[in-house]
Amino acid sequence: MNRQLICCVLCLTSILGVVSLSAKVSTPSIFGDHMVLQRNHDNPVWGWADAGEKVTISIGGQAHTTKADRDGNWKVTLKPIPAGGPHRLTIKGKNTITFDDVLVGEVWICSGQSNMAWQVQNSYDGDLVALTANHPEIRLISVPQVGTQEPQKDFDGEWAHAAPDTVKDFSAVGYRFGLQLHQALGVPVGLIDNAWGGSAAEAWIRRDVLSKDKRYSELLDRWKETEATYDHAKAVADYEAKITKWEKGGSQGTRPRVPRNPLEGQHRPANIYNGVLKPTIGYGIKGAIWYQGEANAGRAYQYRHLFPLMIQHWRDEWGQGDFPFYYVQLADFRDRVSEPQEADWPELREAQTMTMDKLRNTGQAVIIDVGEGRDIHPRDKHTVANRLARWALARDYGTDVAHQSPRYRSMKVNGSKISVDLDHVGARGLYTFDTREPVGFSIAGKDQKFFWASARIVDKDTIEVWSDSVENPVAVRYAWANNPDCNVFSREGLPATPFRTDDWPGVTANVQK
Repeated sequence: MNRQLICCVLCLTSILGVVSLSAKVSTPSIFGDHMVLQRNHDNPVWGWADAGEKVTISIGGQAHTTKADRDGNWKVTLKPIPAGGPHRLTIKGKNTITFDDVLVGEVWICSGQSNMAWQVQNSYDGDLVALTANHPEIRLISVPQVGTQEPQKDFDGEWAHAAPDTVKDFSAVGYRFGLQLHQALGVPVGLIDNAWGGSAAEAWIRRDVLSKDKRYSELLDRWKETEATYDHAKAVADYEAKITKWEKGGSQGTRPRVPRNPLEGQHRPANIYNGVLKPTIGYGIKGAIWYQGEANAGRAYQYRHLFPLMIQHWRDEWGQGDFPFYYVQLADFRDRVSEPQEADWPELREAQTMTMDKLRNTGQAVIIDVGEGRDIHPRDKHTVANRLARWALARDYGTDVAHQSPRYRSMKVNGSKISVDLDHVGARGLYTFDTREPVGFSIAGKDQKFFWASARIVDKDTIEVWSDSVENPVAVRYAWANNPDCNVFSREGLPATPFRTDDWPGVTANVQK
């Protein structure tokens, strides 16, 4: 009787196709219809099948055969393909998968926190940008926010054409960056958005990478304590009790906030690496653009090492060399101050600038002129994207465009004045916006007390700085505040990079967790 029942079940499931007695050949969601492969690049393709199963991958006249390993994993590498398409990618094992409308062009990761995640529809002129987003050769895919300590192999997402209904919800900086490249180069562009609002840099790095460096011991110890003691069920129960009390009291005052589980959030070390980044690592890309730092501002000195570590970690994981990595420096934010003072955001900007000296193929888009003091999310994403695109067009695509902001080079004390020399001032030299006098400088003597300073441009790359309050100056700072009033640019319209000539310890010098 039992044997007859089993036979009937097997026969029925075979007919209906409800149950498969073997694993189907499959791939992660980073591969699919409408995807873009990186042109002129050895593109890896990977997935799963039965152990030992023969798998053949073909596209554009080339075919590659491999076998799944004992765990069912398989991988092949496509030979370089020039820009163009559409192509069909076929993967054949015991079953066959076909991905249609595959283009070949330029692929970029769009990453960071909320300012990268900020949608087109919420940015300035977002309605017009979405309305005119009819670009079938720009393709978009977003990776959902999953915070976990367990490495993920896949994610829920799919590629889509750039159209009004898809662009409006996509990263404003990412889309406008991709649009600039597409229009300048005339090739397909693929954009992978994996940004997560409020994310800390350490969440994008594998845990063991951090644990090997003593500089992160305090940070990891703090998290170990949280992991050992946090009880989310209790936090929810406490919240529900507070809500009940609040409602019985006539809903007066601030409504209690729903507790967030820090163990599943975007701050826990390695959470985003495992849940968001891992499923895409290895996909052929040209490079990455990044907009983050706000969440790490309170540990700005630590960021001097943490940020380059993260970039190098990504490059090591991807295994395709020192791919371009261009990032956005923090914008101006918070209230302006009446007198010079120490603050964490200028120290974070300094750490970001230092990264260009530590790693090759990195570049910084300075946006100290486009922030909003009352809002941590500047709505002008067009300027941000353009400044990132300048780096890529100049460094990676051979286009003759200005791309690097003026940057501090050296200083010289001349009596009661200090002359400051800048690099990367452009062919026509320095320029001041709105007023003839340079604004945003402060100056100090050996007592380390800064005063607002007067300044003037003396030649194309030199600014003279002084103050009647400082007779014997030793140090100058420019745009050294959370929200500085500053106006020095190159004549190509790129703002001067905030800087200081001193190395006196700042407010975050000893903050490690």
